[in-house]
Amino acid sequence: MTGRVRLAHLDGTAVAVMLTCCVLWGLQQVVVKLTLVAMPPFQQCAVRSLIAALFVFAWSRLRGIALFERDGTLVPGIAAGLLFALEFLCIYGALPRTDASRVSVFIYTAPFVVAALLPRFVPAERLRPLQMLGMAGAFVALAWAFQEGFSSPACEQCGARWTGDALALLAALCWGSTTLVIRTTRLASTSPEKTLFYQLVISAVIPWIASLAAGEPQSLAAVPLWAWGSLLFQSAIVAFASYLAWFWLLRHYPATHLSAFSFLTPLFGLAFAALLLGESISPRLMVALAFVAIGIWLVNRRGIPAEPSS
Repeated sequence: MTGRVRLAHLDGTAVAVMLTCCVLWGLQQVVVKLTLVAMPPFQQCAVRSLIAALFVFAWSRLRGIALFERDGTLVPGIAAGLLFALEFLCIYGALPRTDASRVSVFIYTAPFVVAALLPRFVPAERLRPLQMLGMAGAFVALAWAFQEGFSSPACEQCGARWTGDALALLAALCWGSTTLVIRTTRLASTSPEKTLFYQLVISAVIPWIASLAAGEPQSLAAVPLWAWGSLLFQSAIVAFASYLAWFWLLRHYPATHLSAFSFLTPLFGLAFAALLLGESISPRLMVALAFVAIGIWLVNRRGIPAEPSS
């Protein structure tokens, strides 16, 4: 959109919104893991996306935001939706097969996908060496914080643990690729609501097909009330509210900086796992948190020229 200037760093508003998103996304992993006992993974993913899509549709109608007008976003919207659907198929498929801590480590390699590829399309997003060092240090510290989880007792399907790890890595690749599609196509100038609607609709259909193919039970009558509460949290709070906030951030701030900030999410996830699942928090987590904070500060240092929006 002509005349709009993308800010070169994260200001107080961006930090507050991103921090809230990180808290919610960290809690999301634990909530999904807990809900697997009441609803199989692919069905849970599909229902969550369907409910969230209805929220986006109602919100858009209320605010007069067009979702179906022809604006040249159909092809990139479908591409982003397919990547988004594959990302969450991988996440929901990984959680029953490996530890949640391992999923958190592998999926948060996504910022490296953005940092490595986005500068090829948007030169202003290039990270300087010191900022790259900050990202690398944050990831190493994060991996170190979760290292203890690697020696934890095997889950029920431990024989497939390596496949869960691989699925988490594939989810990270899809997440980073989705960010690239949004930033480098006409989706960058469309409303966050429309961008999210593309993704939620497609990620409701494809996981349901996967659920049928996997032979998961399709009846929702036996789903307990607490599991519906979990789905409401996943859909209304996370998939609707926090993702709209995320796409708004992508339109106004550097994607590489935002992705680097997301390193806080698995640390929040570990904290929620301790509160809700009884996992212990070691001093190593606190040391890692300090390194992550330093990495975030390095990545968000001012001085990168502002990028005029296309």
